[in-house]
Amino acid sequence: MKSNIKNPNQASNKLVIFQNKNIRRTWHNGDWYFSVVDVVEALTDSSIPRRYWSDLKRQLEEKEGFELYENIVQLKLQSTDGKFYFTDCANTESLLRIVQSIPSKKAEPFKRWLAKVGYERVQEIENPELGQNRIRQYYELKGYPKSWIEKRIRGIAIRQDLTNEWLERDINQEKEIAILTNEISKAWSGKGVSEYKKFKKLTKPNENLRDHMTDWELILTMIGKTATTDITQIRDSQGFEECKDSANEGGQVAKETKNSIEKRLGKSVISENNFLKSKKSKKLINCE
Repeated sequence: MKSNIKNPNQASNKLVIFQNKNIRRTWHNGDWYFSVVDVVEALTDSSIPRRYWSDLKRQLEEKEGFELYENIVQLKLQSTDGKFYFTDCANTESLLRIVQSIPSKKAEPFKRWLAKVGYERVQEIENPELGQNRIRQYYELKGYPKSWIEKRIRGIAIRQDLTNEWLERDINQEKEIAILTNEISKAWSGKGVSEYKKFKKLTKPNENLRDHMTDWELILTMIGKTATTDITQIRDSQGFEECKDSANEGGQVAKETKNSIEKRLGKSVISENNFLKSKKSKKLINCE
């Protein structure tokens, strides 16, 4: 489907996942475009999806009259090496035609998946409240209290603002964004992200550190990122090194806030406890 959106939030231009397979996508001319090679690999489990797609292209053009020039667009997508390369991409309509030519048991589930990710995300871009409601429902089902959820959602928005600011300043690799994020965390908490996760006893790679933070930890994280965004803008930081300096200073702002809070409370606000487990434990104690 088409949309009147000119440029959705850059944070949405990331991987989407179909049955544990990464599918790259990007926004182009008012529509989502997906990497055809990624789709081919997801449907066929081929070890050489580029060759499979090359053969399929020839078949589509010669036998089915599929106009490649009209249906396939070369767009830059990020590769596993962090660099951007021109890649064959197709929108939802063209991709459905391609999928029909691939003999795979996954074809029908993929069509349903494609309709969902293509449409729901467009809706959420046009009306951000829909995305926020989806996130709220997710955390409510996991048992988080509403007060914590509101902080988490606000934190997501702040992180997106900061990421967008970096993208405008020649920071376009996931690795660099991760380093800058780590810089903020280390400056205010004394721990890099990996070290913080170990401190929280998080062992699974897909566990999100912020999902296990206490109220104070979430607030201080937001302060660090908000300060970094403002400092980056005021200094007009450009490139990785300048943005790294701004990230460190933003983290220092959060550290000063943390030190002031701890002085008044007489204790550390950084906790090794998982927020949700800690809350559940308190409820069990109260019941006894």
